[in-house]
Amino acid sequence: MKFLIMIYHNPESRAIWAEMSPEDQNLGLDAYEALDAALTESGELIASERLAFPETARRVSVRDGKTISTDGPFAEVKEQLAGFYLVDCEDIERATEIAGQIPEAFLGMIEVRPVMGLRGPEM
Repeated sequence: MKFLIMIYHNPESRAIWAEMSPEDQNLGLDAYEALDAALTESGELIASERLAFPETARRVSVRDGKTISTDGPFAEVKEQLAGFYLVDCEDIERATEIAGQIPEAFLGMIEVRPVMGLRGPEM
């Protein structure tokens, strides 16, 4: 089954990161690299990416046939998507185990969600 593991951040978690020493930041980045390597080796990793900060985001909608865009950040959103892992693993328990290895998990900023096909669940 495919699962999207979403990594969120908010102003508090961004502040925690900014206050870390370069050595501690490197330990966090090393943890990501190790997880990527392990998931690649196990064949479970489909993709993983870090996203640019919310200030670079753009929201798009279509009204009366016209495309309208609004530049971020979006104040009404408390938590922002910071990155993701797309994995193909046995079940949600395994996806949860993977999520627990992501550094932001200690902040409670991880969400695991099954991926559905366009026409419904692939569960």
